Amino acid sequence: MFPNAYSPHEVEREVRAFWERERIYEKVKSKGNKLFFFVDGPPYTTGRIHLGTAWNKVIKDTILRFKRMQGYKVADTPGWDMHGLPIEVKVEQILGFRTKRDIERYGIEKFVKKCYEYALKNKDTMTEQFKALGVWMDWENPYMTIKAEYINSAWWTVKRAYEQGLLERKLRVVNWCPRCETALADAEVEYAEREDPSIYVKFPIKGRDKTYIVIWTTTPWTLPANMAVAVHPDFEYGLFEAIKNGRKEYLILAKDLADDVLSKSYESWKVVENYRGKDLYGLEYEHPLSDEVPIQKEKIHRVVNADFVAHENTGCVHIAPGHGLEDFELGIAEGLEVFNPVDDRGVFDEKAGKYSGIYVFDANRVIIDDLKAKGLLLAEETIVHRYGHCWRCKTPIIYRSTEQWFLAVSRLKEKMLEEIEKVRWIPEWAGKSRFKDWVENAKDWCISRQRYWGIPIPVWICEKCGKWKVIGDINEIPWKDDLDLHRPKIDEITFECKCGGKMYRIEDVFDVWFDSGVASWGTLGYPLRDGNFFKIWPADFITEGHDQTRGWFYSQLGASVISFGKAPYKTVLMHGFTLDELGRKMSKSLGNVVEPEEVIREVGVDAFRLYVLSSALWEDLRFSWKEVRNILRMLNIFWNAIRFAYTYMSLDREMINKIDLENISDYENRWILSKLESLNKLAYESMENYQLHRVVRAFLEFVIEHFSRWYIQLIRPRVWVEGEDELKIATYLTLLRVIEKTIKIIAPFTPFLSEFIYQRFLKEFKSCKESIFMESYPKPEERFIDEELERAMDIVREIFEAVSSARQKAKRKLRWPLREVVIESKDENVKKAVNMLKEIIKSQCNVKDVRVVEEFEKKIVVKPNYRVVGRILKERVKDFQKFLEGLSEEELRRIAESKMVEFDGMKIEDAVIVEYDIPNYEFEDFSKGTVYVYKILDDDLKREAFARELVRRIQEMRKEMNLNVEEFIDVTLEFPRDLVKGWEGYIKRETRAEKLEFGKPERGFIKEWNIEGVKAIIGIERL
Repeated sequence: MFPNAYSPHEVEREVRAFWERERIYEKVKSKGNKLFFFVDGPPYTTGRIHLGTAWNKVIKDTILRFKRMQGYKVADTPGWDMHGLPIEVKVEQILGFRTKRDIERYGIEKFVKKCYEYALKNKDTMTEQFKALGVWMDWENPYMTIKAEYINSAWWTVKRAYEQGLLERKLRVVNWCPRCETALADAEVEYAEREDPSIYVKFPIKGRDKTYIVIWTTTPWTLPANMAVAVHPDFEYGLFEAIKNGRKEYLILAKDLADDVLSKSYESWKVVENYRGKDLYGLEYEHPLSDEVPIQKEKIHRVVNADFVAHENTGCVHIAPGHGLEDFELGIAEGLEVFNPVDDRGVFDEKAGKYSGIYVFDANRVIIDDLKAKGLLLAEETIVHRYGHCWRCKTPIIYRSTEQWFLAVSRLKEKMLEEIEKVRWIPEWAGKSRFKDWVENAKDWCISRQRYWGIPIPVWICEKCGKWKVIGDINEIPWKDDLDLHRPKIDEITFECKCGGKMYRIEDVFDVWFDSGVASWGTLGYPLRDGNFFKIWPADFITEGHDQTRGWFYSQLGASVISFGKAPYKTVLMHGFTLDELGRKMSKSLGNVVEPEEVIREVGVDAFRLYVLSSALWEDLRFSWKEVRNILRMLNIFWNAIRFAYTYMSLDREMINKIDLENISDYENRWILSKLESLNKLAYESMENYQLHRVVRAFLEFVIEHFSRWYIQLIRPRVWVEGEDELKIATYLTLLRVIEKTIKIIAPFTPFLSEFIYQRFLKEFKSCKESIFMESYPKPEERFIDEELERAMDIVREIFEAVSSARQKAKRKLRWPLREVVIESKDENVKKAVNMLKEIIKSQCNVKDVRVVEEFEKKIVVKPNYRVVGRILKERVKDFQKFLEGLSEEELRRIAESKMVEFDGMKIEDAVIVEYDIPNYEFEDFSKGTVYVYKILDDDLKREAFARELVRRIQEMRKEMNLNVEEFIDVTLEFPRDLVKGWEGYIKRETRAEKLEFGKPERGFIKEWNIEGVKAIIGIERL
């Protein structure tokens, strides 16, 4: 039996039990003769999945199911990113830790074990969540970045870098989290609005009294490390004489910016000298905080030139090579000292003099007060700007110079850009524009992190001679389990150096992005498991969100070009982010977080999957409860259409295959078969091009608008015919074909619903495979596509909608037959469509006749549009009205078409309102013309109308009695017989009544109705 109502959770329960009982996934996985190598971008095992993670896995599952149905043997290993700050910070929160000192007091080994356990526990929880979404992957055999085999892949990769001279240890300015006390990659910095100081500071020029160069900064805490001021060599600068409280000062800054800056503090000013930026090069100044930071008195500070200086604020940039990347590079070029008085915790050390022991952001206020006290603060304001924060603990980052380990990817930039061109990007701009831009600006990759839970960097350094030893194979060291290859156990391993010294491992662990960067060979266990690696690799397909252009897409490309000299993927699909309906990022603070389980509880897995795949994947998904509920409503409509087919086909089961599909000739069946193949063609092409949203939209349009709302209405009377009727059998065969192909087309998207219909409907009427996912994805049979018929039916449906609208105006219900519809159109396609499908128009519009005319006879009534002409003509409006009344029929017709009137030398647009005087007709426009419905009901039509009304009431009563469709009844009517004279047989046929008697009902189910003001008492007896 096919259930009456669609219950998503019952469907999921039954299908999931079937899959597990019959081991369907395992059977499907074993099939296929062509390999499709997919690499899963590994989510962090930090807790329960969110809406974006769910969307990501649904995209992947849909594509992999399609590929399996295409005959591919899909590599579907799921991945888990289980190292790094994402895990460490969560474990720190659980343990109540605030700093690295807390971890070290607790014990690194215990902390690492906690991280290991936390990651594994969350992996299990998240696995069950993904399974609940219907995601088929090899969950029993995932790749995990914490496993020895995977660690080996990472070590082998860094050894490849070392062998090519691409592994470097050097001093650089890096993003630094003072809470986590580690370097961060650019991809690990999240930007958020923050209020900071905005100050203008005067740096005293050496040897010139009361003369200063003015800089602007939002980071006062970097001033203790200032070593230079940069100006643009080509900008115009001026020396301004400025007066405040009767005292003169001389200030150097960009000429065009001076008025805005000096007005913040001075009463008047004038330029007394002009310079180009290059003229200022070498000008020496005194450090503004040399008294507070005594070490600065020993250093020389001067003006330098830099092209990166922007024409904003003062045009003079404070340079601290220890606290800015551009500052650092300029400092190296100019021979400036890289001075960094800030420790790992973001606290000033003893080199900072007075500020020693103060957290840098707390020092801002102290430094500003000192500058003010010294008369060096020109102005103090605040600014709200986007500032970088640690991606995991959300602490504001700082920039500081430290010695780190780098992969010199800047030397591979040209090769990386060359490889980008070979990859298929979806959408194309994701790679050829966004990703390419990122790579073009790529700097050397800082791969070291000063943390505990991560893949240890396999570099040992001799304490005596400084020689490096880089390990590229885990079997070069003793180990028994995964944790042996983590800190602190790995730190205990030492080597003897040739010089007689001892080699110790550096304490750093890898950037977690390096972990996932080796995923395409790590998932295959290469090089520990060599196998047929180069027959499988690189990946055929990957997909992640657009933030991964600077994350996983980039780390993979860099690591792969180092390891193999080529890109690790052939096709990359970039998808968007999940946002709320207003386009805001979901966050607990905004109270707009939607959990995937919450959605599934309400609408079920398949509706959720269809919804998240219904918009272009590369666009951000703005979640809407209204829209996802609408998807469920549409699935209910589809279900009811299948239920309708099941009800009647099961009565005539033995007849269904007595006609060949090729011999079907009626327009209704030919049309739906054509629409089906058009859907199939679009779906197949879209799936090949990863345009999943086009499939969802076309499927919903097909099953709702074409199949359920139109085709079912067209063929409904056929299935009521008793006996072996050829047209009925053809319709059954068509229904079977449509439902079978449709569920196969949408199966990758709605696995539960499609499998359920396959098992409960399709297997009732034909022999099938064990599961729908053992079927091939259908290819379009274009011989069934009839574009002319599809166009004609589109026109007919427009006519039907127009007739329905005209009926509403005339207050004539669709059940009430009318005498005729006249279609006014000069379009040849309309004439062809009406001639071809005239019987369909008559039956669906419930009219006795249909005709097409080029022009329908009607009287045109043109009235002034007072809202328009009143404003223009004012007191002459009455003259305009008389002018209209005096026009000929031909002139009125011309005005009616253009709505423009030439009056008193003026051309007035929208000057008139056009009405038609059409006695006995109501009209409505459609895109290619107008329909005119004759609205007068004669006695014959009224009798038919009342008969139809009675049939509807009897059918409702049958439903209330839960009668099966094939059951017969006896009907007794207390109703004026003359109102349905001649239609008694029709009433009996439509309601499956053996007897129809007129009189007072006394037995069975009796109900009173009011039909257009006439009382009807109906009695029904089940036979």
